[in-house]
Amino acid sequence: MGRASYLVRTMCAYYEKITVGCRAMRRLLRYGGFFLFLGAAGQLLHPSFAGAQSQKFSHGTVALVAERSWIDPGQDFTLGLHFSLENGWHIYWVNPGDSGQPPRVAWTLPDGITAGTIEWPAPRKLGTPSIVDYGYEGDVTLLVPMRSSANLNTKDTATVKASLRLLICKDICIPGKTEVSVELPVKMQPAQPDQAAERVFAEARSRLPQAAPSVWKFSVSEEKDAFILMAHTGQRVAQAYFFPIEESEVQNAPQQKLTAQAAGFELTLRKSDELTKPVTRLKGVLQVSGDHFYLVDAPVTHGKTAAGGPGL
Repeated sequence: MGRASYLVRTMCAYYEKITVGCRAMRRLLRYGGFFLFLGAAGQLLHPSFAGAQSQKFSHGTVALVAERSWIDPGQDFTLGLHFSLENGWHIYWVNPGDSGQPPRVAWTLPDGITAGTIEWPAPRKLGTPSIVDYGYEGDVTLLVPMRSSANLNTKDTATVKASLRLLICKDICIPGKTEVSVELPVKMQPAQPDQAAERVFAEARSRLPQAAPSVWKFSVSEEKDAFILMAHTGQRVAQAYFFPIEESEVQNAPQQKLTAQAAGFELTLRKSDELTKPVTRLKGVLQVSGDHFYLVDAPVTHGKTAAGGPGL
């Protein structure tokens, strides 16, 4: 395994000046299981967030951050995996696109605490004209809703640990794994916000894709080589891009052809060559007019129909 990791790094270094060549290798990394341990520097107490420990890794840091200063038994709370990446480096969305892999998390939780599904911020389109990835640069926080039992012991301090596997990339990619944790008191009283973390969580929520306006209607027509996403918005839309949540449904690199209409638009999405099963609902994030991101969950039918499904 050590020699395999060395060979991957060596080959990527060779292709350092040829972005497409190195990016094409990421598909191998996704299935090869070659990971460097990024946590060699050890965990450090985060100077800003209560109970949080920050893990430094190659070209970035990650901390497990609590929105509130303690846990109130029986009440839901939210944690955040807060990444700070060096300039030009990126990590991946839940659908990484043509290559890469999203961060994977395994939780170690006290009895009475359970973790929900990660809430992913709206992604950015990355990569080259021929290989398109979806991910994040700079600072990004992945929100994780948590549930606590009413029977938590108020004499205990709850330690929540997250074991991460991730891939951070620029012109080359570095796969790795690390672990972060946060310690929170348990108190039988309403939990107060952690003031240092308030800005981080407010920013994270502002980057989540929103439900589309109730008057917007979506539907999808399936053709031989494409899906046609039809949107009735009540107004003309000049720019739109669709990020599919599921891999291997839509080709990422080809241009998405927008046909503007008086009260909406049609967006032509070429089918992936790796599509192997029928798609009954097309789910994803729709970016319109700059930085407005909306959730889409639309039924797929054969042949054109009027847009009618809600944006969910």
